[in-house]
Amino acid sequence: MRTCQLPFPRKHLHTAALLSSLLWAANASAGTVTAYTALEEDEIKEYIAAAKKDMPDVDVQVLRLSTGDLGARILAEASNPRHDVIWGWALTNMMDTRIAALTEGYAAKGSEKLAKEHKAADSKWFASTGYMAAFCVNTEVLKAKNLPMPTSWKDLTNPVYKGEIVMPNPVSSGTGYLQIAAILQSKGNDEGWKFLKTIDGNVAQYIKSGSRPCKAARAGEFAIGTSLAFAAMQSVEEGFPIKMVIPNDGAGYELEASALMSSAKNKVDAKRFLDWTLSPGAAAIYTKYKEIVTIPGAPQSKAAKAAGLPADLSKVLYPVDFAKSAKERDATLATWQKTIGR
Repeated sequence: MRTCQLPFPRKHLHTAALLSSLLWAANASAGTVTAYTALEEDEIKEYIAAAKKDMPDVDVQVLRLSTGDLGARILAEASNPRHDVIWGWALTNMMDTRIAALTEGYAAKGSEKLAKEHKAADSKWFASTGYMAAFCVNTEVLKAKNLPMPTSWKDLTNPVYKGEIVMPNPVSSGTGYLQIAAILQSKGNDEGWKFLKTIDGNVAQYIKSGSRPCKAARAGEFAIGTSLAFAAMQSVEEGFPIKMVIPNDGAGYELEASALMSSAKNKVDAKRFLDWTLSPGAAAIYTKYKEIVTIPGAPQSKAAKAAGLPADLSKVLYPVDFAKSAKERDATLATWQKTIGR
């Protein structure tokens, strides 16, 4: 079958095995599935390698973009979608009515075991994993600069941290958006924006990726990176001088949803792939990369225990209203750009 390379920037292209390129077939070829995702590159590589072992006749080609950029890509291609499935993308974005109009209901094998809050009533999406907010605090920088250990979002408003905090940009980062969405929902818009503006006074910079603030903190560039729990867990496991702090005034979180495109060229194999994402084999790998796994029976990872992640996350997660978060996303980001964006 004749194929041509999609006009994507080289740095964003990933094949199933090597994550290096994404091919588009003029007509769907049997056994090929194209997935768009916001999952991290390291985990994508391992998931796809495992999927290939379980489904050797299926070639899963992957385009990975940050959460916001992926949404822009999907909407730009709405009249001629180039993918079969959306895989592991922020539920807040998936619930956008413009996105929902592009997907169709499919009750993936294994979704019957998920709690009702982890799947759509009309089967338009299901979420097998998720991520939550956490601070990556460099203990060596704290000691060198005689700074106190932060324990909450409120602590980050303390002027002693001026220039020592780095956060993800909510426009491009799902992690960044979940952080501010939870704060706004917990405090209300007026007080929430005042609170975020106060924290902004201490923020050195906003980074496009949700994991990079943690990487900047572990490199000693800043004392605190507001990031996601997995990035903190990974940093602790790899021996960096990082302490994971779950803010005691509410950790926002996001579910990572998957869906079948109505326009999928290869629905048979697309459905097989979605089934695989809920399989025991996939769940076993999720625990290496995810702090939240919705599949019943998935054990907590050693890294999570070592970093101090509570076994019962319900005690630390802010009860995010995802429908509200999705409905208000554009307005929230517009306000952020106007009042804080830099």
